Amino acid sequence: MNTVPSSPKAVPAQRVRWFSLASPARFVPVVQWLLPWLWAATVLTAAVGLYIGFFVAPTDATQGQVYRIIFIHVPAAWMSMLLYLAMAFWAVVGWAFKARMASMLARAIAPTGAMFTVLALWTGALWGRPTWGTYWVWDARLTSELILLFLYLGYIALVEAIDDVQRSDASGALMALVGAVNVPIIYFSVKWWNTLHQGASVSLTSSPKMASIMLTGMLVMTVACWLYAFAVIFTRAQAYALERERHTGWAAAWRARWRQRSGARQNPASSTQSQDAA
Repeated sequence: MNTVPSSPKAVPAQRVRWFSLASPARFVPVVQWLLPWLWAATVLTAAVGLYIGFFVAPTDATQGQVYRIIFIHVPAAWMSMLLYLAMAFWAVVGWAFKARMASMLARAIAPTGAMFTVLALWTGALWGRPTWGTYWVWDARLTSELILLFLYLGYIALVEAIDDVQRSDASGALMALVGAVNVPIIYFSVKWWNTLHQGASVSLTSSPKMASIMLTGMLVMTVACWLYAFAVIFTRAQAYALERERHTGWAAAWRARWRQRSGARQNPASSTQSQDAA
């Protein structure tokens, strides 16, 4: 039987053996230790990024103030594509190697990826109205991004519709793998077709096409989005692990310890009286 440390806080980061995190019994306590740090870093980084984007970065000479939506739109669009690839990767790993935690991670990623896709489409529509004169056009970039949202929703619907966990994970992995073809289509759509959507402002093969302070704000917001994604996905994956492994000894012990800790925090006076009586 797998064992876990006696307390969530007893898992120092430097002692983690990363391959051991494939076991839900190891994954849950490590994530519990990480989550407060992830949430704190998310709030701090997002505050810095938004401050740079909305108060420090200069007004764009062509678009004026409306361009500032890029500090949300661009990171959201990047996250929507990268999270789909991450979801497909973990789904295939779980399917190929029967790794339970990998399949749970794939399921945990899907809602967050869908949220970032909706955010990218919504902010893009708000940006398109003053620049294109319309909220929506059936442009190659916009249409392929909309298809990405449907792929996320399709994956979520498929894995939730099948009661057998192994069949559900395998079916979801197959769908995610096939849908991954759409990601390079989104990225290269502005190069392959004549589209209204502007080309990439940031590229690994050329210098940025924006002021350095604008780029700094956008990259800081991207880091904030990644931290948020890690925090939410790990929280959801932890819940999946405890639900799927609820009949195991380690999960029962973990829930009992967590209820005991929560009760002690909610009723400190009772705990003190009990200790005094003892």
